[in-house]
Amino acid sequence: MRSGVSRCVLSLWASSVFAAALFALTSCEKKQDGPAAGASQQISWKMASAFSGTLPIVGDSGPYFSEKLRRITKGRIDIKFYDPGKLVPAFEVFDAVSQGSIDSGWTTAAYWQGKIPAAAFFTAVPFGPDTNEYLGWVYEGGGWTLWKELYAPHNVMPIPCQLTPPEASGWFKTPITSLDQFRGMKIRYGGMAGMIMQKLGASVQLLAPGDIYPALERGVIDALEFANPSLDEQLGFQRIAKHYYFPGWHQPSSMGEFIVNLDRWKSLDPADQELIETVCQAVIVRDVEIGDFQQIAALQRIKDQGVTVHTWPDETLRTFKQAWDEVLAEQSAKDPDFKRVYESYKAYRAQASAWTKLSRVPASLQ
Repeated sequence: MRSGVSRCVLSLWASSVFAAALFALTSCEKKQDGPAAGASQQISWKMASAFSGTLPIVGDSGPYFSEKLRRITKGRIDIKFYDPGKLVPAFEVFDAVSQGSIDSGWTTAAYWQGKIPAAAFFTAVPFGPDTNEYLGWVYEGGGWTLWKELYAPHNVMPIPCQLTPPEASGWFKTPITSLDQFRGMKIRYGGMAGMIMQKLGASVQLLAPGDIYPALERGVIDALEFANPSLDEQLGFQRIAKHYYFPGWHQPSSMGEFIVNLDRWKSLDPADQELIETVCQAVIVRDVEIGDFQQIAALQRIKDQGVTVHTWPDETLRTFKQAWDEVLAEQSAKDPDFKRVYESYKAYRAQASAWTKLSRVPASLQ
């Protein structure tokens, strides 16, 4: 959990953003009341999700987003949420939105890493920033502009629209006492962290949330990471794997996306585009407000079921970091877009982290 000081900073940030979002939402609706506003079109879209709507934060933020839009517009903007598989499978959402067979999707960018390697930066960055710095880079440091540029050739518009707190590092059936144990291990890992696990000799698989527990139960995988305690608990990993590792060095803060077919997005009135983007910001504020708090009780319930919580030794974390530095160098050499996004992220962090170090009370004194 964040320190008391950090929580106060975050609370002030969240309050100010929420107030701004509320003002913007009201303003957008007022614009629609005028005869010349041009934002009176009825919007009825289908939104295919990569996450079940019952999953905390990463999933239930989708129905929350849809319902908030419906309430604000009195039903004029109706974006209906569909669970994975109801329209298309989780890993086919991007292509379906790209082709226009569905209007929109509730997903995460790391799922498209195979076709757009740099996309994973917009889910999470290993050994990366906390919530404040991550959102700062996306909204103010040019991250979102690059994100849109990456998706445009695929006829997709991405909007940051969900945020989860720091993740756990993984579930294992036996304690990890040596990094040699990763050699040959069949493990579910997502995003760029999967490349790090491969460097340690693991056989990495990316599985959709609903497929992870059956794969663990049948022995298709030996270990896994998915998210944080509140999400992991609901998927039941604690019933099989009894060793839970922290910190989640691979995803210190994780972002989700609302994606829209670009042709449909361009057909919207600018006021409606702004309204949707503003509601997404309100969803992020909501997620930040509840995210850390949900983990407290969930982690205790997991412990009560016989799970041992471990923290990685500093030496192990340094090995992970070394492998991550190698991945960054290799991918930057292979892919110009990856290099461009990484350099933007790195430049922003060089400035932001200096302020963070200067302005925060040392952890040892909190």
